[in-house]
Amino acid sequence: MTQAHATGSAGMGAPPEGPGWVSLFNGRDLSGWRLPEGDNGHWQVVAGVIDYDARSEAPLEKHLWTLEEYGDVELHLEWRLKETPAEYPMPTILPDGSLRKDAAGNVLTENRPNADSGIYLRGTSKAQINIWCWPCGSGEIWGYRNDPTMAPEVRAGCVPRVAADRPVGQWNAFRIRVWGERVHVRLNDRTVIDDVVLPGLPRSGRIALQHHGGFNAKTQTYSGASSLIQFRNIHIRPLR
Repeated sequence: MTQAHATGSAGMGAPPEGPGWVSLFNGRDLSGWRLPEGDNGHWQVVAGVIDYDARSEAPLEKHLWTLEEYGDVELHLEWRLKETPAEYPMPTILPDGSLRKDAAGNVLTENRPNADSGIYLRGTSKAQINIWCWPCGSGEIWGYRNDPTMAPEVRAGCVPRVAADRPVGQWNAFRIRVWGERVHVRLNDRTVIDDVVLPGLPRSGRIALQHHGGFNAKTQTYSGASSLIQFRNIHIRPLR
């Protein structure tokens, strides 16, 4: 198990360079965010960062959503996976968006340490920018890559061009630009998703920090795809 402790850095942080940036997190509380009903304190602010332990008690959806809706915007946020609580059977995502298979057509997997979260854009889980430990790296757009009705160039465009993640326990920075149906993602100053067109992407919607996985009280263990994650320095600016 890989683990590191949070720093005391203020979660609000300085905005990126350029005009028009607005903070979505003040570093003190979850003002501007909608907590899942019945969460019971599992989404919280700890040492100036948004901290989640993947144990939300909400009976329905467990994600943390903004109160406001957004259309064409640029989003900057920092995140770190606190630890990898268990292994997960990971396939290899090929450049065309398909999965590596053996000669018999079976998907090949390898058990690897994992944690899992993501960013939902415009109110839809289909436009999820993945945060995880898969070999392809974070930034993958799961809902579109896995949709067989999408054109080949769409599915391929949802595969990260490079794995730019830092080691588990260290902070990473996303710079996400969404306008019209196009999405561009930079991770740690490297382009991972390059202006992919996502057909049918809603014109506007709220942004979510994703819950994934969870804790088994009987076995006292986490699944290998749990959102043991922190966020900080979240800023947004309109593009129109």
